[in-house]
Parts: sequence; structure tokens; C-alpha cells
Amino acid sequence: MKGLLGPHADKIYALLRVVVGLMFACHGGQKLFGLFGGMPPGVPFFIQYVGGTIELVGGVLIAIGLFASLAAFISSGMMAVAYFMAHQPNGLLPIQNHGEPAVLNCFVFLYIAARGSGPYAVRPD
Repeated sequence: MKGLLGPHADKIYALLRVVVGLMFACHGGQKLFGLFGGMPPGVPFFIQYVGGTIELVGGVLIAIGLFASLAAFISSGMMAVAYFMAHQPNGLLPIQNHGEPAVLNCFVFLYIAARGSGPYAVRPD
């Protein structure tokens, strides 16, 4: 059963890709350029510059649909690493350790990696 929004699935997927990509890019801008409040002092180099670069570049590529599968796959892996490095030591479950955004991003990016750029992309996969 396709449901109520089934005929619009491709458009909704494109919207998901754009919104998630742009939100991820904002995190990169925060880490790299101090936008949106910046990062607190003492953030390790790896998190700030490597993570920030993956977030900014990966987010933009996902949003515009250029090499979205590869960018989403790398972003998914980065979010898995972020979860286990920053959140999991603070509790077993994401609800306990405030890791829900990392887990959700990880699996949304994994879905985008599997599905590809889709419609309304600079370069559909």
C-alpha cells in the first residue's frame, strides 16, 4: 500500500536529502567557522577540523545531490564514530547518553547512501 503520500515519495525523499544535508553542513560551519554559537574552547583538533570538514562538505554534497551516496556513506560512518566516542561512554542507550541525533543521522545517511541522490539532484546516481 503506497499510502496517502506515496505518489509524492520522490519529492519527499529529495526534500529529506536537502534538509538533512543542510542541517549537517550547519554543524560543519559551527565547528570550522564559529557560526551558530561556535564550539566551546578545548574541542580536540580531530573533532573540530576533521569532523567539521566532513560535516560541511558532506552536508553540501548531500543537499545538492552531487556524489550523495559517497558523501552520505562517509557521513554515516562519521556519525557512528561520533556516537561511540562522545555519547556511548556516558550511558548504554541513546536516550540515556543524549546520542539520539548521532544515531538518527547515522541511519538517515546510511539510507541516503543506499538510495543515492534521487530526483532533483545536480547529478542523480
